[in-house]
Amino acid sequence: MQAAADGAIFARAKQESRVVVSADTDFGTSLALTQDTKPSVILFRRGRGRRPDQQAELLLLNLPAMEMALENGCVVVIEDARLRIRALPIGGEGA
Repeated sequence: MQAAADGAIFARAKQESRVVVSADTDFGTSLALTQDTKPSVILFRRGRGRRPDQQAELLLLNLPAMEMALENGCVVVIEDARLRIRALPIGGEGA
C-alpha cells in the first residue's frame, strides 16, 4: 500500500486491526482531525537516516514499552534518544 492514499491506508489498518508504521507525520495530523481511536500509528522521526534496518532495530527495541498502548490506540513517535506515546483520540477527553 506504499502508493495508497492516507485514507485508504487508515481504513485497511483499522479493518484488519493493524498498526501503521511510517515516517510521514501527516498520519498523526489525520488522526487528530478525525478523533479516531484506531488504528495506532508509529512515526519515525529524523535521526538514523531512515534506513529500514535501523528503523526495524529501533522498533524491536521499543516494542515492549509500547505494546499495550498500541493495542489501546495511540501515536508513538520514535526518535534516536526518545520515545513518545500519546493516547488516541488526540485532543479528546483521554488526552
